[in-house]
Amino acid sequence: MNESLSRTLRELRLGGMAETLEVRLQEATASKLTHLEFLELVLADESLVRNDRKIDRGVRRAGFRDVRRLEDFDFSFNRSIDRAKVFDLASGHFLRGAKDVLMCGPPGTGKSHLAQAIGHAVIRSGAMVYYRSIFDVVRDFLHDEAMGGEEKVLARYLKPDLLIIDDMGMKQLPKRSGEYLFEIIMRRHEVRSTIMTTNRPLEDWGKLIGDVPSASAILDRFLQSAEIMKLTGRSYRLKNAEKSSKGTKAPTGSEAEKDK
Repeated sequence: MNESLSRTLRELRLGGMAETLEVRLQEATASKLTHLEFLELVLADESLVRNDRKIDRGVRRAGFRDVRRLEDFDFSFNRSIDRAKVFDLASGHFLRGAKDVLMCGPPGTGKSHLAQAIGHAVIRSGAMVYYRSIFDVVRDFLHDEAMGGEEKVLARYLKPDLLIIDDMGMKQLPKRSGEYLFEIIMRRHEVRSTIMTTNRPLEDWGKLIGDVPSASAILDRFLQSAEIMKLTGRSYRLKNAEKSSKGTKAPTGSEAEKDK
């Protein structure tokens, strides 16, 4: 491919086509492709590259704590998890009805992994996702309130097709947390979907946010049409820790002598 053509493709922002054009030209010659077949191939290359870049931007914008995918989740470890329901959520159907999802269960049972994996999956379907832990939510509002930018931070929480609020219940939250969370839930209710994860019973939420009325109002709206997933069983993290500890052998006598 000559330099002039390469430069023109870059100027037209056809980077995907530029990357594969040399290979496609050789393929066209070897396989005696028609002009139309060749054009279809190079346009498909460009479309694929653009779609991959779009997904990468969506994942970065979402701000996930970890890169989690459903194919990496061990469903055999906690068989109580409804695999079919998880993949149905990953299809994004619930977004069209602005339905919410509450994942509850003990620490380590996979709530955060599944929530982020579902978020990653719906990004691939074209949805906009925003991930925050409950502590990030409160920190964002406290910071922007002090700077006079409450509406700006609220807009970040209202815009995405799917908002994921993780780690509800890890520890007690500071004052006014209930107000911030209620504003988000109230404004998104029946308009956009939200996934929340918690390791504490719902009756404890009043104590967690230090505001029983706000907690009741939040749950009243959120649970109205929410899909509730209860995850039970042992901690996946503890299983890995146990496996690691079993894999560490005590040194033999001779090895112990060498270590002295």
